[in-house]
Amino acid sequence: MTEVLALLAALCFGLTHFVNGVVSRTWDGVTVAAVAQVGGTVLSVAAVPLLPAGDPTAAALWWGALSGVGTGVGVAYLYRAMSRGPMSVVAPVSDVAGVAIPVVVGVVLLHERPSSLAYTGIAVAFVAIWLVSRKRPDGATRQRSGRRGGRRTVAGVPDALVAGVGIAAHFVAIARIPVDAGPWPITLSRAVSVVVIVALVVALGSPARLPWRPASAALLAGGTGTLATILYWVAVNQGLLTTTTVLTALYPVIPVVLAIVFLRERLTPAQVLGLLGAGVAIALVSA
Repeated sequence: MTEVLALLAALCFGLTHFVNGVVSRTWDGVTVAAVAQVGGTVLSVAAVPLLPAGDPTAAALWWGALSGVGTGVGVAYLYRAMSRGPMSVVAPVSDVAGVAIPVVVGVVLLHERPSSLAYTGIAVAFVAIWLVSRKRPDGATRQRSGRRGGRRTVAGVPDALVAGVGIAAHFVAIARIPVDAGPWPITLSRAVSVVVIVALVVALGSPARLPWRPASAALLAGGTGTLATILYWVAVNQGLLTTTTVLTALYPVIPVVLAIVFLRERLTPAQVLGLLGAGVAIALVSA
């Protein structure tokens, strides 16, 4: 059941980042992140009466707030990176950084000991994440691969690294919130993320609002992101931080599939190999 919940979380995270990544190609990524987190916060508040009340301790609320800081920094810089640099570069950088840190925390600090098969699956998952995020440049991209293209890549990678650290902080902090604390730490996480991103909007000089159509897409995607966080939260409380995070971090597979179906993109041989690797990783980690 843990593996199923982690994979459902990956599905929701993939949907969220696909929609907001597409919107960020036209509109400022930090503003998109702010609107998305507002949508996620609204959903988390609406879900409170539907979930067991729980007993949120001060420690659980603290971890929730820390998760919100990580989420705010992570999604703001991720969508900023997507608007500045090629997704085929920034996506694997942020995702590998986001999953590597929780794995190290789980093994070194929490003394988790996955099985040898799970360790093999983790290694395969890292390779699969990188491969599915790669994209062969088309003719238009090759024409822009000179100095201008170089500047775009350099501009996107530092933002992606910052995003990865934020995403890692989110994963680790959520894992420290017990399920019996109830939904309030998650709601606090969403609210804190909005505050963090609004501060980044001001600090980075991003626009204060979006037109209605992209804003509505970001709001819905943000709600899906909150559902992903809840699924991951329940999953990681039932399993190990190391394996649960790796399964959840397979979410780049989802944008690749959606791009094939809706954007009529074609798979490269590397992406085909990455999708096969993701399947192998899931089987090994779940064994």
